[in-house]
Amino acid sequence: MKLNKLGESDLRVTEICLGTMTWGEQNSERDAHLQLDFALAHGINFIDTAEMYPVPPGPATYSRTETYLGSWLAKQKRDKIVLASKVAGPGRRDWVRGGRTELTRENITEAVNDSLKRLQTDYLDLYQIHWPGRNVPMFGVTRFDPSKETQAIPILEQIEAMAGLIKAGKIRHYGLSNETTWGVCEFLRLARAHGLPPPLTIQNCYSLVNRMFDGELAEASFREKLPLLAYSPLAMGMLTGKFAGGAMPPRTRLARFADFGERYKRELVRAAAEEYCQLAKSRGLSPTEMAMAFVRTRWFVASTIIGATDLAQLKQNIDSVKVELDAETLAGIDAIHRRYPSPSA
Repeated sequence: MKLNKLGESDLRVTEICLGTMTWGEQNSERDAHLQLDFALAHGINFIDTAEMYPVPPGPATYSRTETYLGSWLAKQKRDKIVLASKVAGPGRRDWVRGGRTELTRENITEAVNDSLKRLQTDYLDLYQIHWPGRNVPMFGVTRFDPSKETQAIPILEQIEAMAGLIKAGKIRHYGLSNETTWGVCEFLRLARAHGLPPPLTIQNCYSLVNRMFDGELAEASFREKLPLLAYSPLAMGMLTGKFAGGAMPPRTRLARFADFGERYKRELVRAAAEEYCQLAKSRGLSPTEMAMAFVRTRWFVASTIIGATDLAQLKQNIDSVKVELDAETLAGIDAIHRRYPSPSA
């Protein structure tokens, strides 16, 4: 498994990162441990989680994923694993710290302390802000709406909170997630202006059907040496071929959670996915192999975050690192992209 350097840090992570968002909802603790053992045995050293997981979130399952991961992590050699988690952004979730979800210094500190307890570790290698605390378009919304503007915790206060956690040894680095180009640049500007640590990474959605990162964010990534941790590379399974012909397998997340993943249920997403799957098969590849391999070809991607509900899926995702896309396949992908530019964005 190839190792990639995270920005200007000394962290080296595998090109595949094990995601955990199904653990505690679709997967049991035993399932989680089996996945972790399998991933570790296949060379993966990078694990990503969040206090909000599993997804879809709810009061009965909140933080269960970190607890499952922690019971496994307690038996491992901690220094062999690069561990990332996230603090939830603001939202109507009274069951997160009694509704205290604003990204204040106090809330961020409380959140990381709680995560460390659940994870049974003294530190996190990377601690990410799960989504911005200000009004931004995200999770399938693409237009900025000034009418939704509300008072938000200053970005400087968030940076100062992260700097304090680094100084205390509770985290080694911090990162952003579901962030915009303006947000990235503002975090970097303020960190430099105040002599504080800058963010190390950005974790945003990226796949064949969501290539929004290719534009302004890619420029910021290049100039600021801020690599992408790409999540949802298979578009919640749409790029695996299992939804071909309008199928809706009952055990999939899109079928089980009717109000979840709306951006992947759009007609143009289905149409694009069908064409990508046909292209993969014409090139002698499985749709999963091509979708995963494509994300790996992007110069700004440091690691691709995968999620699986069983070991067969996990194996297929990991095995995709053996696939290299040739020029003809990449040209076919570009042709489809011109017809369906980021339909799930």
